[in-house]
Amino acid sequence: MTELALFFSYDFTRLALLAGLLASVLGGVLGTFVVVKRLVFITGGISHAAFAGLGFCYWLGVDPLIGAVVVAVLAALLLGWVSDAGTRSQDALIGVLWAGGMAIGILFIHMTPGYAPNLMTYLFGDILTVVPRDVVLLAVLTTVTLGLLFVLHRGLVAVAFDETFARVQGVPVRALTLLLLVLVALAVILLIQVVGIVLLLALFTLPPMIALLLVARSFGLVLLVAVLTGLLMTTGGLAASWTMDLPTGPAIVLTGIVLGLVVWGTKKVFGQGRLSD
Repeated sequence: MTELALFFSYDFTRLALLAGLLASVLGGVLGTFVVVKRLVFITGGISHAAFAGLGFCYWLGVDPLIGAVVVAVLAALLLGWVSDAGTRSQDALIGVLWAGGMAIGILFIHMTPGYAPNLMTYLFGDILTVVPRDVVLLAVLTTVTLGLLFVLHRGLVAVAFDETFARVQGVPVRALTLLLLVLVALAVILLIQVVGIVLLLALFTLPPMIALLLVARSFGLVLLVAVLTGLLMTTGGLAASWTMDLPTGPAIVLTGIVLGLVVWGTKKVFGQGRLSD
């Protein structure tokens, strides 16, 4: 039996591949808005703040995913609400959420009687451990995200590029920004199972950055290329981890970094385009 046939012969590897494909779509689509709107730091703050809810629910004996989702959405809404207070205030709040969320989560897990879970799983994840529920939730969120993007495409693009102009044109900037942050928060929580809190940022940054280097003249094409790059990144990382016996999450991220370096080097030689909406 060939390596490829052996890979597809196991249920957990098929689930991992499907989860990777869905994660690539989410990361490519939402990540493009995250990169263009410069929300990468906010995304990191949300992901780490969610650890507080995860630890609290683990202490209560409730599904940790519930607490993580609640805290992530609340953190996203809070960060969106204070966005008008200025960059300095928002950055300070992100720092508090980042450090406080991790500290509270670790504290609750420490106080929980019995065997403490391996925190490395939450921090770095393992796509090979996803279960059907994870895939279903990813599929639902991906479908909802694509549906909202189809309906609200013009408004979201306007808000991503120029909030002031969008506000003058009557676009509901605050509502669309909050919607985008909530979608990012939900995606972050579900993607923790794929690559973990620390490494999930790669799925939101590397594919969009590579796409912007390749096809910067069309925003729609950037979205498509970002998704395709994410697919190559996840499948390539899975293949590398399977054939070379490497940790899957880091293999996925390093695959994306290699792709980025290749594209960046090529653009340095042949020139680069300019983004327009």
